[in-house]
Amino acid sequence: MIPQLLKDRPTKLFIFFTAFFVANALIAECIGGKIFSLEKLLGFHPVSFSLFGAKGLSFNLTCGVLLWPLEFVMTDIVNEYYGPKAVRRISYIAVGLISYAFLMFYAAIHIPPADFWIGTKTDSNIPNMQDAFNGIFGQGMWIILGSLIAFLVSQVVDVTVFHKIKKHTGEKHVWLRATGSTIVSQLVDSFVVLYIAFKIGNNWSWQQVLAICLVNYAYKFTMAVVLTPLIYLVEHRIEKYLGHETTAKMKRSAMGLDMEATTVLTEA
Repeated sequence: MIPQLLKDRPTKLFIFFTAFFVANALIAECIGGKIFSLEKLLGFHPVSFSLFGAKGLSFNLTCGVLLWPLEFVMTDIVNEYYGPKAVRRISYIAVGLISYAFLMFYAAIHIPPADFWIGTKTDSNIPNMQDAFNGIFGQGMWIILGSLIAFLVSQVVDVTVFHKIKKHTGEKHVWLRATGSTIVSQLVDSFVVLYIAFKIGNNWSWQQVLAICLVNYAYKFTMAVVLTPLIYLVEHRIEKYLGHETTAKMKRSAMGLDMEATTVLTEA
């Protein structure tokens, strides 16, 4: 049975999607501590504007946003072929492994460092390697909690909106259900993580939370639109890999139109 499962193309594709999804989410969490200037990245001088009374705003974003849009693209693709149960399963796996990773980071931070190691990078202007390690991996617990809750909530929203749109559009308008669900879920994700991490955790004002939320969402909204053609490209490659008959059956099963599950992966 196991060899047959491993040879089954829909199963192999699901394993790939799961691995990429989890790796992408974990990498996004790890690099999220760095803030970059979007204006400088695009070759422009940083702007300064006010929003909701919050002044001196510019497009300074966490590096995690470079990868999160891909997560929502992956969510829509898995949703299209494997259904909401598969999306929830991948999401739970991702949250579990991210939580495990942060527990290991916490343990590594508190393990006593070797004396010689602390000063091994002084020639690179890093006087204390333990402090540097703590700064990279020691994210605040409110940020971690906010990020994980926002991820789960936004995934549920993405799945729900995706299927509501698909019930009205059928197989047509892939761009509408993919982009529409991502736009809504990204807004939820942006607000929830900021509310938990900075409103509850750091007592930010509502003006600050809403202002930063809209700045982040402006980027995510743009990326959702820009990445829409990627959905079509991936779906084309999937149909070429699995065949038209198999993909059609998987889509019907994902929408609950077939009583028989396409693969064991879509079973409860």
